[in-house]
Amino acid sequence: MEAYLSLWETYGPRMLETFWTNIQLTFWAAIASVTLGALLALMRISPVTSLRWVGAAYVNIFRNTPLTIIMTFGVLVLFGVFQVQIADDFNLNFFRIAIIGLTVYHAAFFCEAIRSGVNTVPLGQAEAARAIGLSFLPAARLVIFPQALRGSIAPMGNVLIALIKNSTVAMAGSVAEISGTMRTMMEFRPDVGIPIFLTVAAFFVIVVLPVGMLATYLSKKLAVTR
Repeated sequence: MEAYLSLWETYGPRMLETFWTNIQLTFWAAIASVTLGALLALMRISPVTSLRWVGAAYVNIFRNTPLTIIMTFGVLVLFGVFQVQIADDFNLNFFRIAIIGLTVYHAAFFCEAIRSGVNTVPLGQAEAARAIGLSFLPAARLVIFPQALRGSIAPMGNVLIALIKNSTVAMAGSVAEISGTMRTMMEFRPDVGIPIFLTVAAFFVIVVLPVGMLATYLSKKLAVTR
């Protein structure tokens, strides 16, 4: 017990600080991923063939590419080769590159989650929208997407949970987050390795469980009754 308490005295503030980085990564990447995913879902159900191909190609490429590869590409190629600077601050630059990596990867999954919600909308709804003179975009915005989003809350919640956990991959992008802190702690304090693991796991459980419960509640509360 004393060893664990001394661990908190040494690494406690750093653990909280780096886990807060994971939360921030998740927050910004979630907003960007949902936005990009909705756009991709719109492209995938578009009547324009070329847009459907572009949307399908994006999803198939990034959904099947490991996130670590995307993160490594961002750091070693975007920053290392092309000298992409998104911020003047060195650490903030890596932080934003990590957000882009998380966004690019998870947008493909959010797209498919939203598209699964589109599939729950009866075909008659789209036909009725066209019958009253709505073109594709107004019909999607006013009729299809509002119902689709309500039907896709559960799969979107699952993707958000995956995003929370995948934020640890930002370590591959040189971002100081919780898994990097855990690695350092285990290197210098292997005598309390199990408590370190359980502590970091508890951080994620505290965040992931409410998100899962909220997604389940909202999916039942907002389910479209047909």
